[in-house]
This record gives sequence, structure tokens and C-alpha cells, in this order.
Amino acid sequence: MEHRFFLKGNLCHTPVLGRLEVHENAYLLCEDGRSGGIFAQIPPQYAHLPVHDWDDCLIVPGMVDLHIHAPQFAYRGTGMDYELLDWLKMRAFPEEMKYADPAYAQTAYGLFADALEKSATTRAVIFATIHREATLCLMDRMERTGIVSYVGKVNMDRDAPPELTEPGEGRAAQDTVRFVEEARERAYTRTFPILTPRFIPSCSDALLEALSRVRRDYALPVQSHLSENPGEVELVHRLMPDAAFYGEGYARYGLFGGESRTVMAHCVYSSEEEIDLLRKNGVWVAHCPNSNMNVASGIAPIRKYLDRTLRIGLGSDVAGGQTESMFRAVTDAVQVSKLYWRLVDPQAKPLTFAESFYLATKGGGSFFGQVGSFEPGYELDAVVLDDSTYPHPQPLSVQDRLERAVYLGMDRDSIREKYIQGRAARTI
Repeated sequence: MEHRFFLKGNLCHTPVLGRLEVHENAYLLCEDGRSGGIFAQIPPQYAHLPVHDWDDCLIVPGMVDLHIHAPQFAYRGTGMDYELLDWLKMRAFPEEMKYADPAYAQTAYGLFADALEKSATTRAVIFATIHREATLCLMDRMERTGIVSYVGKVNMDRDAPPELTEPGEGRAAQDTVRFVEEARERAYTRTFPILTPRFIPSCSDALLEALSRVRRDYALPVQSHLSENPGEVELVHRLMPDAAFYGEGYARYGLFGGESRTVMAHCVYSSEEEIDLLRKNGVWVAHCPNSNMNVASGIAPIRKYLDRTLRIGLGSDVAGGQTESMFRAVTDAVQVSKLYWRLVDPQAKPLTFAESFYLATKGGGSFFGQVGSFEPGYELDAVVLDDSTYPHPQPLSVQDRLERAVYLGMDRDSIREKYIQGRAARTI
């Protein structure tokens, strides 16, 4: 059935990196879930279509979270005095053990999904735990939100507590196959499985080889972590001394882009050789500035990656990051780039607001296809913001209003509506 209508409001998007395009009091055409273009006035041939008039509200593309850990949502905002590897042992792993209990998973994942549903996020790439039943529960909850997501059952067979260590690569691969098949049997329309080796320190060579076969057999995308923390990078070097760099440890098993659509989170300490392979294989980098600050990892050189034309999006990385807010991710990305420029490399000019906004929308959205922009043909994900909830005494341009809305975190309480694939969230 044909589904066509207009959205009316102050339309803001970044079709090109670094260029914020504003259309005041304009009309955005939705045609069967995709953008039909932006118009100053409704063309006569479309005069019969309904209009969702949002008056003076801001309308922006939905936010894309390229990296978030659903089971860690329960303890967000705690344990931030630890560095990464200690943080995993003291906070992440003890919490993830609890998801062996389906009742706990139902409750905790319900809270996670409810929070994401209320946020500005319309697309997400999500880590679960090693527990197949709990991960399917998470997929059930995400499907109801209307958010389009990839959800992964985590794989680990070493360097983890016994409760989270899968008994051998064969068993781990079989359980992942069963997870993928059961997920596909449920015929989700917006929620899809993704292959998820946690990271090389917790995955043996034999497990990575077994997962490589699963990826080929089921044509799965891949998500993992890469070069996040100095201690982690050194650990990988000891575990894989014959690998020239961290990313090569994934690449030798076909888990690093190329024919496998891949997201690697962080990339704070990627070598020149690793950067070259990221670019050559078309791997998406999920930049997670909030997490990189909290667990003392460092600052990823995003300007260098942009100059090298890498694919880049933003991630909240809950609970390394303390919030699921992608508005916060946008502002953090700008702020840490200023510190990198001032303290590390004076040639690496800071990100602008428009550049960071692009990364949170069209940059990360490209992992999902034509997503994250209002250009014709793009899937129509949109967030309607009523920034009048934060009064101001002076006149502001629409561009200033948007920057203010993001920096003040208006995704907490000023969202009037979300549209995902052209459907209003309340009707999904």
C-alpha cells in the first residue's frame, strides 16, 4: 500500500561532510519510507497528500549509534575510575554473567530498549552477551521499538571468567549458528544478527577460524573492537606475535571488511598499516569519544581518518560511555578533537559541529545503506525536536538553534516524534 506524506518544519541535515544544510519552514516528502526531496512549497501534483505539520520544530535525520553494549546499560555511570582491562574484569564481566538468567535479561533488556526508544537513535549496532536465549530476548525487545538494529551474540573462549568462557570453538560456533537461525526464523523486519567476536584477547585463533566459516555460510556482517587501549594493544601483540598489527589478526580470518561489512569500535591506536587496511577493506570505524575518556583510552585521531577517507560513524559505547545519547556523542567528538589539536597534533584541525553531526547521521548511516540524510532516495529516518522547551531571550538562526539543542542535550526531553523508515514511531 502506498504511503506518502509531507513533514513540515525546519529541516536540517548534512548531505556533505562539513556542510549543514538548513531549510526553514520547508516540506520533506516521504514516499514509501524514503525521501522524495525537500520543497519550499508543496508542488501541485502533491497537493492531495497529507502534511504532518510540526510548526517551528527542528527536524533532523535520526541518529545512528554504531557501537553500544546492551547488557552494560544496567550499570552505566559507575566504575569509571578503572582503565579498560580492569573495567572489564571488575564491572563488565560480572554484569554480563547475570544474563544467563532469562528473567534478569527480560527486565534489564526491557529498560535498555525503552531508553533507546525514547532517544534520538533510529539505527544501532548492538553487542549482547554470550547467552543465546538472552540475546534473542534483546532482539524481541528491539523489534518492538521500531529502531533498525544489528544485534550480536558475543563469542569468547579465553581470558574471561569461566561463566563467560564458551567451551571450545566448535561449541561456540554451533551456538552462534543456532542463534542466527533462530533469529531468522522469527522473521524480524527491523532486527538482524551480526557476528560478534568480542575482541582478539578473548577469542582464540581456532574460534576466529570457526567464526570465519559461520560468516561465510550465513553472509553475516561483523562487529568487534580494535586498538582501543595501550594495554589491550600490547596484549594482542603477545597473543598474536606473528600479526604485523591488531587488525591483521581479524583480517587473516576474513573478519575485517572486504566482503564482510564490518564495524570496528575505537581505533584509538591504529598504526599506519592498520589505517591503510581499514581504508582498503572499507571497514567502518565507530568513534566512541565518551567511552575513550571514561576508561582512559585516549583520543582517536579522527581528523587523520577523515583525511584518509575512512568510513566513520559515532558510537555511545554504553557503558564505557555513560549515556545512550547520541547528541552527547556529537558534542564529545568535537570537544576531544579540540584537545587532540591543542595537546597532541597542532596540524589536526578540530572537528566542526557540522562534521560531527554528519558522522552521527550519514557517516554511520552508510553502514545501513542510504541512511542519515534527507536526500532523495534515502530511507526516511527523522527526529522532531521542540527546542522551545528551552526558552532564550534573543533571536537565533535555525543553525544556532540546532547546535544549541545538541549541546544542551535536548534529546532527553524535547523529542516530539521519531520517524523510522517513514513510519511515525508511535504507529510502529
